[in-house]
Amino acid sequence: MQKDKKKSLSFDETRKKLEYYCAYQDRCHQEVYQKMFSFNLTSNEKEEVMVYLINNNFLNEERFAQSFVRGKHNYKKWGKTRITNELKARNISSTIIKIALKEINDSLYFEAFEELANKHWETISETNLMKKRKKFCDYFMRKGWENELIYEKVKELEKN
Repeated sequence: MQKDKKKSLSFDETRKKLEYYCAYQDRCHQEVYQKMFSFNLTSNEKEEVMVYLINNNFLNEERFAQSFVRGKHNYKKWGKTRITNELKARNISSTIIKIALKEINDSLYFEAFEELANKHWETISETNLMKKRKKFCDYFMRKGWENELIYEKVKELEKN
């Protein structure tokens, strides 16, 4: 059996499946378009489904971006740089990204960074200070924290 075979569902069945797909978790337009490729739909039907999902509030990019920002910051402890890049990769407009980043309280953002930085510095078992510094900086750059924050914190931690 081939994996490439597309499912043969009626237009209404497809719409219902996509309603559930969007209701289960906030989705961006790109994710829904990718999901539609698994169904046998003409381009007109795809557009009709997208319009239906948007009009019935199953699909809302601003809501998606806001929940994405909250989730990635609160649970994965990502910084604003990584979150912004991930949203751009999902073709979210810069206006929506700016609105969504307001979901992060600045004082809580810096508090989370301080806590994470102190914890991570203690877990690095490297004795060579330069290597320890590099591991620390690389970790936070991967997580998308701002360079200025990282370098200020590493200087502070090295003094202690």
